[in-house]
Amino acid sequence: MSELHKFLFDGLPVRGAIVRLTDSWQEILRRRASNTEHGAYPADVQSLLGEITAAAALMQSNIKFDGALVLQIFGDGPVKLAVTEVQPDFTLRSTATVMGEVETGTSLSQMVNVSNQGRCAITLDPKTKFPGQQPYQGVVPLFDDAGQPLERISDVLEHYMLQSEQLDTTLVLAADDKVAAGLLIQRLPMEGAGNLAGSMVSRENEDQIGLNEHYNRIAILAKSLKTEELLQLDVDTVLRRLYWEEPLTRFEPLMGETGPKFQCNCSRERVGKMIVSLGREEAESILTERSDIEVGCEFCGVQYRFDPVDAAQLFTDAVLLQQGNSGTH
Repeated sequence: MSELHKFLFDGLPVRGAIVRLTDSWQEILRRRASNTEHGAYPADVQSLLGEITAAAALMQSNIKFDGALVLQIFGDGPVKLAVTEVQPDFTLRSTATVMGEVETGTSLSQMVNVSNQGRCAITLDPKTKFPGQQPYQGVVPLFDDAGQPLERISDVLEHYMLQSEQLDTTLVLAADDKVAAGLLIQRLPMEGAGNLAGSMVSRENEDQIGLNEHYNRIAILAKSLKTEELLQLDVDTVLRRLYWEEPLTRFEPLMGETGPKFQCNCSRERVGKMIVSLGREEAESILTERSDIEVGCEFCGVQYRFDPVDAAQLFTDAVLLQQGNSGTH
């Protein structure tokens, strides 16, 4: 069962979280493998997407925000896009767009950042928006301050948190075909709860970067965690092994109904709206070449089919809705 554990280091300005995605991660991979058009992800893409999925769950757990967190890596390699969306209730979905061969042993820059133009974007999309309110988005390149490509997702996200939040963050991420897991350690902001939307950025936070000895000690211990330990050991064992000398306050773990779980929010209605947005002419031209319009969800693999009668009904309903709306003003 997928689980997420949060904890604080007693008396120290440091917090942490561990996530282990098992059934939810396996469901994402199962759906992809059963997609007859694309087939299973290559091993290195699987690891990349799993690490992004674990990281997004950790980041969602760390913010005071009622909305979706969307984490994207995109660039000009064979992996055009890897994206994860995590809702406030920890329902999540992930997908990657692979447009070429990815052989075993391919690095992050070879997959996504061939010309050093790759980017990482984090979007916070509130559930309820004020009129004209746009989602908050932060974007960082996939290279460090010296212009050197970053080869680990954890390094990219640590760089992001330092740039956008002025907060020291340590991430250890790992994924295989059974588990996507992550450990996050973060120095607490100097003031307020703060969140990814930038409210905690302050001179005090900036002045503290890299200087807190307690955080530095705890971060070094986190980095000693090996990939196989993160993937294979249970959370209690990991925390005991790393922090047996540190007094911890642990919160009620999130698992089962409250924990991370796979869920896709695609629907026939949403796909229908997308077809209407293409326009009647485009829809009819597709139907002259084939018996129906077929749209597959990239996240969950469900195929939606609209035959000529279905398509005609979509446009009729859209016209009636428009007339009804114009009649109410």
